[in-house]
Amino acid sequence: MEIEMKKLIIENRTNLKMEKILKYAYTVIKQGKISETYKGKQYCFVTTFQDVVVYADKNKKSDRLIICSEGRNME
Repeated sequence: MEIEMKKLIIENRTNLKMEKILKYAYTVIKQGKISETYKGKQYCFVTTFQDVVVYADKNKKSDRLIICSEGRNME
């Protein structure tokens, strides 16, 4: 039996502690992979909370969640 390796990158672009960031990431992950592009299914492209925004991206080998303070973009 072959095990499929999965990788998730969580990028914190805020001043918040990792403990709080992980709660936002967990919320997005819990929703499941609900967005779809030519890359396949992925986590919701943009999830907004009161104080942060979580952007999701996917490449060939991993999923990435970018957590930004509200009003900041991915750049």
